[in-house]
Amino acid sequence: MAELKTPYYLIDEKKLLINLKKIKYVKDISGARSLLALKCFSTWSVFGLMSNYMDGTTSSSVYEARLGREKFGKEVHGYSVAYSRDDIRELKKYADTIIFNSASQLKSFYRYSAGLKIGIRVNPGISYSHYDLADTGRHYSRLGIIDRKELSSVLPMISGVMFHFNCENDDFTNFSKAIDRISTDYGDILKNLEWVSLGGGIYFTKEYYPLRDFSMKLREFGERFSVQVYLEPGETAVTNSCELFTRVLDIVHNEKDIAIVDASTEAHMPDLLIYRTDAKIDKPPRGDYQYIIAGRSCLAGDIFGTYGFKFKIKTGALIRIADAAGYSIVKKTWFNGLQMPSIAVKRLDGTIDLSRKFDYSDFINNLS
Repeated sequence: MAELKTPYYLIDEKKLLINLKKIKYVKDISGARSLLALKCFSTWSVFGLMSNYMDGTTSSSVYEARLGREKFGKEVHGYSVAYSRDDIRELKKYADTIIFNSASQLKSFYRYSAGLKIGIRVNPGISYSHYDLADTGRHYSRLGIIDRKELSSVLPMISGVMFHFNCENDDFTNFSKAIDRISTDYGDILKNLEWVSLGGGIYFTKEYYPLRDFSMKLREFGERFSVQVYLEPGETAVTNSCELFTRVLDIVHNEKDIAIVDASTEAHMPDLLIYRTDAKIDKPPRGDYQYIIAGRSCLAGDIFGTYGFKFKIKTGALIRIADAAGYSIVKKTWFNGLQMPSIAVKRLDGTIDLSRKFDYSDFINNLS
């Protein structure tokens, strides 16, 4: 730890394993296969552990599909809102299954997809999300086929469908009712398919989630229609397994004390800004000394949040920002030319590997 300079992401395999064991539990009871959503988490230095508990990966691009094939192995699903012909030709090298977003794309590229399992995304008209930005059922959504007649017209061309309609859904009752709705609305179609993906965004690894009830619901659904059920966990697979370690560089005062750390929301945890949420900070421990924790970028709103600590914060203090795996490491940027956080992994045996360190050459090679 002493050799690691902040900022850095530290992935803890023991914490990751907690989620992975729950994922395997679900498979053991329900038969549902879980594919890691690489759009959320692509840190392949821990794929060796994850591949022991998950069945493969699902991608949103050719690059992700290639990463899944080369670094994770096992089953590879490919989905994109829109493909080019070149995408399809390249994707065939890596994917086992390709899922189209529209009937028009499916019909255009069907003949180029020979040899792959083919599916289509369906928008069931229901969704769960706390944010309009991530709501697949929002007005004018472009995500998935809506028209039943159009869906029926392509049934001879597909072997499965994907319903991805959840975002951070930790409400089992809501999920259960949604599955019942899909069963009722699409039962005549599902019984003619081989597989159904229920997408990601289902927060079933959350503490106190009724995991057995969830597993039995999936099993019942799969058996009712004789389909292989797939889940695409992203955040669910890696939640609470990673921290962003930062140090305080300066403390300024403007009505409140503001501690400026050597990381940035804009550059290193952009979802905090996108969804206007505060970072989770558990260490140092909480108390009565109030500080705004702010990033070092030039963006005025580069703020992690306001927190109370048990003691006064000084320059050089270590601030650990929790739950930094999903949609952070894959989204980090070179905004302001800030030092990119290193990526380190705390292995199951307690040893720490520095998986990747970034320097000026990475910055300059990212530009032209």
